[in-house]
Formats: sequence, C-alpha cells, structure tokens
Amino acid sequence: MGKIILFMGPSNSGKDTIIRTLVKENKFAFKEMIMSTTRPKRTHEVEGREYYFKTVEEMLDLEKQGKIIEKRKYDTVYGPWYYFTTSTTIDLGNNNYIGSNTLKGLDQFVKFYGIENILSFLIKVDDGIRLQRALDREKMEENPKYQELCRRFLADSIDFSEENINKRPITSIINNNSSLDNTMEEVEKVLKLNL
Repeated sequence: MGKIILFMGPSNSGKDTIIRTLVKENKFAFKEMIMSTTRPKRTHEVEGREYYFKTVEEMLDLEKQGKIIEKRKYDTVYGPWYYFTTSTTIDLGNNNYIGSNTLKGLDQFVKFYGIENILSFLIKVDDGIRLQRALDREKMEENPKYQELCRRFLADSIDFSEENINKRPITSIINNNSSLDNTMEEVEKVLKLNL
C-alpha cells in the first residue's frame, strides 16, 4: 500500500516549491495530490495543476456523495473560500501521493487513512522571509489582494502556533530559511528513511 506525504506550513513557507521539486526530480515516483478550491484562479494558475477550481455548489455535491476527505473554510475579505481534498483523486493501491495541507487537514487524513499511511512534514520559515515572499508574489498579480495577504499572514500565526503543532503526529520539522538545496537534502533524508 502506498503512503500519503503531506507538507504543511504557513503560506509562503516554500512547501509548494518543495513538492514541485520532488515531483520534477521523480526520485520517489510520487503522484501529485491536487486539491480543489472555490477561490478565484490566480493569473498564472492552471486548472488541474495547482488546484481544481470548483463552485460552492460543486463542492456541496461532492460532500453529499461522501467524497470529501478534508475541507476547510477561510473567511477572506472577499467572502468565504474553501479548500478540500476528494477521495476520487487518491488511490493508495500501489502509489505514493504528495501534497500540501494544514494541521487540521493532517488530522482528517490520519482519521481517513490511518497514521501508518501518512508521512508529514512541517516547513518552518522566518516570518520576515515569509512576508517578503508573500508581498513579492502578490505584486505579480493583475489585481493584488494585499488585505487578504495580511489576513492570511496573521491567521497563519494562530494556525501554526507551537500549541497546535505539538498536538499533531508530525514526522519531521524542516527549517526552510537557507537554500532550497539544503532544504531538499533534509527532506530527502527523511523520505529515504520512511519509504
């Protein structure tokens, strides 16, 4: 049976870059776990690459069918945005899946698949580095959403508090304050020991 490898961390911690690098290098033959969201698509995002972009009605239909593993709601300055993972996109028969999620999402994956089938990484980054990354990324948008950037940054400090982190069965905590090469080396060590 395959495993689910979850990367968690506050926004702009680098988890998506780590996942893209692992998938591109293909050393571990991961299948990418693509989440769904009801938020608007960003300028450079592609349907089915970053997310599956769904309406709230489509999400509710999937939920009625019992196909949502985990779901979260963010009350943004633009209204509620949902992020969720469906069981229709995961088949652990012979595959390892990789994706990003939250600490609460980790709880739901453990409940659905069992702790023995989950490897979890928490990516930590200095707040100043994260904030600068977020600002740089938002500046590239056609219609920057700076208020939402600030809301998300502050919400992350609560969601990823030490108290919340310590409640979870996290396989490894990785600091991503230096080069991507150093971070990847640390991640790959943990993967080799656990896969």
